[in-house]
Amino acid sequence: METIYHYFETIPSLHRSIILVSGITFFWILEGAFPLFQFNYKKWKHALPNLFFTATTIIINFTLAFLLLKTADWVQANNFGLINWLPEMPLWLYVVLGVLFLDFFGAYLAHYTEHKVKPLWMVHLVHHSDHKVDTTTANRHHPIESVIRFAFTLLGVFVVGTPIAIVMLYQSMSLIFTQFTHANLKISPKVDKFLSYFIVSPDMHKVHHHNMLPYTDSNYGNIFSIWDRIFGTYLELDREKIVYGVDTFPDEVKNSSLKELLKQPFQGYRKPTGVEEV
Repeated sequence: METIYHYFETIPSLHRSIILVSGITFFWILEGAFPLFQFNYKKWKHALPNLFFTATTIIINFTLAFLLLKTADWVQANNFGLINWLPEMPLWLYVVLGVLFLDFFGAYLAHYTEHKVKPLWMVHLVHHSDHKVDTTTANRHHPIESVIRFAFTLLGVFVVGTPIAIVMLYQSMSLIFTQFTHANLKISPKVDKFLSYFIVSPDMHKVHHHNMLPYTDSNYGNIFSIWDRIFGTYLELDREKIVYGVDTFPDEVKNSSLKELLKQPFQGYRKPTGVEEV
């Protein structure tokens, strides 16, 4: 564990980029060999807007990375944050708790908030409006959402008190997990179900991409499934019944256009069909 900890403490930017590219490449090949759904699409054409948003996410995260570093250094120097106030523990447990709690703030809480706050939902809609969910969908986030997600991660680093090694490990794990759960990959239902007791499995997350409520507002987790189970947002749906997209934005042509996707957050909120506003 010490070797892993020290590696991520000083992980080069090049290595982080290799993790991103390797993950996309690996799951791209795997989903081509074992597809869950037989999409009738030109995969590269579908991937282009998603890869554009992946690039903007990388640029934003690298540009703002110094804030994560400064915050992580401060909490470590001042022994501040949840995991630093706990009794002394083995390094492996310290790392696990750090990643677990960062997953709550940086993924679950951010994701839940985006679904519940109308302007943020319109920004997040870009991610949900993909009608052919595959591994390239993983980082299909409008640049505004990339900033929002970064802010939640920064909050997590401050509240949890994670040193930079755990932050970098969490971000690397988060990246691989989101590529895995979005991949159009066919896994045994029994294996997927077993995985879902511990981590967010592909079928579990794909329920979240179903085009109608209440399924769209469920399964917000990214790495660990524990948060959805604790807060009652875990739902199941037969994979054969899943329809991707959003029922209030059904135009697949517009939802595949980079120009339209960049404008999407500013089109005004639309109440989901047949669902009363709470």
